[in-house]
Amino acid sequence: MTIWAKLQARHRAVKTFKSSGIYLGDIERPIFPKIQSVQISANSTTITFTLPNGLDPKLLTKNFYVFEQHFGKNIRLDGEIKRFTLTINKSNLPRKLTYQLPDVTDYDMPILCGKDSASNYVVYDAITEPNCLISGEPGAGKSTQLRSILSTLIQTKSPDELHIYLGDLKMSEFFLFKGVQHVKSVCVYAEDMAVMLGYLHGEMKRRGELLNKHGVTHVNKLPKKPPYILLCIDEFVMIMDDKQMKKQIVQLVALGRALGIYCILSLQRPSHDILDTKIRGLLTVRMGFRTTDLSNSRIIGTPGSERISKETPGRFLIKRDELTELQAPYLTEEKAEELLGPYKSDSWTDMFARVKRKTSSEIANVTASRQLTEEDVFG
Repeated sequence: MTIWAKLQARHRAVKTFKSSGIYLGDIERPIFPKIQSVQISANSTTITFTLPNGLDPKLLTKNFYVFEQHFGKNIRLDGEIKRFTLTINKSNLPRKLTYQLPDVTDYDMPILCGKDSASNYVVYDAITEPNCLISGEPGAGKSTQLRSILSTLIQTKSPDELHIYLGDLKMSEFFLFKGVQHVKSVCVYAEDMAVMLGYLHGEMKRRGELLNKHGVTHVNKLPKKPPYILLCIDEFVMIMDDKQMKKQIVQLVALGRALGIYCILSLQRPSHDILDTKIRGLLTVRMGFRTTDLSNSRIIGTPGSERISKETPGRFLIKRDELTELQAPYLTEEKAEELLGPYKSDSWTDMFARVKRKTSSEIANVTASRQLTEEDVFG
C-alpha cells in the first residue's frame, strides 16, 4: 500500500465526479463530494466519500456508467443519502464456474452461493440465516442455482438429517430430484401443494409443542433432534393468490428457524403485491440475478442486478449483511443426474402427489384430532 496509489485513486474519483456532474456550484468553482478515506488491499480498493448538503444522491445512480468508464465494470457502489462507498475489485469474477462441492464441513445446513472476486467460495449456514429469496429473468441462472443448492445439501446431509419438500408448479425445475431419499415430495399441482403446506404447518405446531414441553429454544437442543426441513418453492407467485397457502408460507418463514424449518422461495419477476414488506423482511438472504429494471432489483433488495449483462449468466448480487457480487456454480442436468444417482431409491414414493384432494384446513383438523406423540415428529 503506497501513498502514490492512494493519491491516484483520489484523483480518479475527483475526475469521475467532475465528468459526471456530481458537484455543487459551477465548473469554475465546483464543490465535489468529500473523500473521507481510501483503503487498498490485495483484492480491492475502497473509496469512501460524502456528498455535500444539497446534492441529489440520485445523480450517483443516474451516472453510474461514468464510474464504470473510469474504474471498469468490476465495481460496486453502496450507501444512501449522504455517505457512500465505492469498491473497485482487482480480480475479475469468473465468466463461468463449473460446479464442484467445496469443503462445507463447518456448516450444519450449507447453502452454496458461488465464488467472489477473490476466487473464494461463499457459503452460509441456513441455521443462522434461515430464509432465502432468489429472483431473476429466464436464462439468468436462477434455476441452476436452485439445482446446485439442493444437490449440495443432498450430498452433505443424510436422509435422516434432512427432509426436503419441493414445489414446482411450472413442472420444469425439480423433476431431477424425484426418487432422492431426502426428498419427500415434488408437488406440481396447487392442490397437492396445499396438502403439503398443511402438513408442514401441522409439523411446525408439533415441533413448537415439543420445544415448550422440554423447555428449550431450538430443535437442536431436544433430547432427540428431529430432521431439518427445507421447503423450496419455485415461482411461488403462482400460489400467493390463495390466502390460506400464503398465510401458511408466511408463518413457516416467520417461525421456522427455531423449529429446524427453512425456506427458499424463488420467482422471475418480483412485485410489491407478491413481495409485501412483511414477507420481504423475513427473507433475510436475497439473491438477485439479472432483473428487468431498477424497480425490480430494488424490490428484492439487490439494486444493481438490473445492470448484469446477458453475456454473463450465473452472475448475481447477494444481499446479506452487505451487497456482494458473485458467480454462481453451473451444474448441468446431466452432471446433477450423476451426482444424485447414489441417493435415489427404487422404492421412493411421493408423500403428496395424487393424494385424495383435501384442503389444508381439513389436514389441520385431522392433525388436531390425533394425540401428539414423539413418533409423529421423529419417526
